[in-house]
Amino acid sequence: MAVRILHYSDLENVYDTPEKAGRLATLLRERDSAFAAGSGDNTAPGVLSLVTEGRQALEFYDAVEPDVETFGNHDFDYGAEATADVVSRSPQTWVSANVHRNGGRACGVAPWTMQETNGARVGFVGVLDDATPSLNPMASDLRVTDPVAAVREAEDELRDAGADYVVALSHLGRGDDDLATSTSVDAILGGHVASERIDRVDGTLLTRPGSGGDVVLDVDLESGEVTRREVGNYPVHDPLAECLRERMANAGLDDVVGRVAEPMERTEATLFHGESRVGNFVADAYRWAADADVGLQNAGGVRDGPAIEGDVTVADLVSLVPFEEPVGVAELSGEELLDVFRGGAGGSLGFAEPDWWHAHVSGARLEWDDAAAELLDARVGGESVQPDRTYTLATTDYLFYTDDEFPALGASHRTERLGVQHEVLGAYARERGVDPEIEGRVTLHRN
Repeated sequence: MAVRILHYSDLENVYDTPEKAGRLATLLRERDSAFAAGSGDNTAPGVLSLVTEGRQALEFYDAVEPDVETFGNHDFDYGAEATADVVSRSPQTWVSANVHRNGGRACGVAPWTMQETNGARVGFVGVLDDATPSLNPMASDLRVTDPVAAVREAEDELRDAGADYVVALSHLGRGDDDLATSTSVDAILGGHVASERIDRVDGTLLTRPGSGGDVVLDVDLESGEVTRREVGNYPVHDPLAECLRERMANAGLDDVVGRVAEPMERTEATLFHGESRVGNFVADAYRWAADADVGLQNAGGVRDGPAIEGDVTVADLVSLVPFEEPVGVAELSGEELLDVFRGGAGGSLGFAEPDWWHAHVSGARLEWDDAAAELLDARVGGESVQPDRTYTLATTDYLFYTDDEFPALGASHRTERLGVQHEVLGAYARERGVDPEIEGRVTLHRN
């Protein structure tokens, strides 16, 4: 008999599209003897997530009754107490072997669980990217230990307990390769990266369904086969969809703030590969609000999802940057600003692909050469950046806290805070409209 797992991950803002959430629920509810397993970021971020502090996921969990789940970095967007509430009220077993808080395991979860199907005993262990406390300011009170060591220990315990298969639920992103070469687990069900993956590394099966709830991967541990199941092919589970629609209506998020003539795409292809209309819109809003020389938005901070088109609502803008983060204003020397711009090519993040570009800018024009890893040209206000001149920059306040993105930008550079990001976008849309264009702000020379 097959030993199957339906693997989902990084649902994030899927709840903001009730029909999609309903189709995903139908797929997972029809799983027969397969396990349903999530590998993180399935409560946040998103519009409803921001309103409910992640608790909108409970309605999905109650409809699906998953078997096992682990944490992603965004599952702590509202602090560990809110996460613990979701854990305590959800039907699945949560596992995490390397996340600690206040001297114990975060949210009281176990490092691993053993579950049985078709006569086979499957052990699940969960691990989180150990950079999470710096990636997420709301997770700064967590202690996240080495994931490889945590999986090794859990795997030994599971094998001793009689596991026929050991599966790591991983929110490490590109760290899955190291986990595969450093342990003997049978499969690593990953997340944290927007792109899909079905692969083998040193004999270990690696899967990743991508973000946004479009695909579930049907993993057969016995045969090693993986089948893509497209969520759009399933009917809507109406009770869940209707519940989410009611939540959206009651949140007062339907006010129209502007109109966009041409749809603004926000996919991995548009967000991480240079200039985009949606990135220009966000960066323009920041620069306008602060009357700054430069606006900057990290690509990972703009969430992917359906294109924004026609009437633009408050919900649309919240869905772009669904965080309670203010816009921060910084003063930098020209030399420091050049270092910030160079951070646009930073490919070392665990959730990033090596060829991703991370900077959306306003008021600047950048030219980058991949082969030479060199910023060929940088202009602000039409003039070359002068190393000894002082510039003002408006960006998400998050970038002042993390060393993992744009490390040249630090808290010492910040001079003031403005409103929350989506509120700034709303004010800009009402005042200036929603009509971004591609203007040649970022030129990437690639092999």
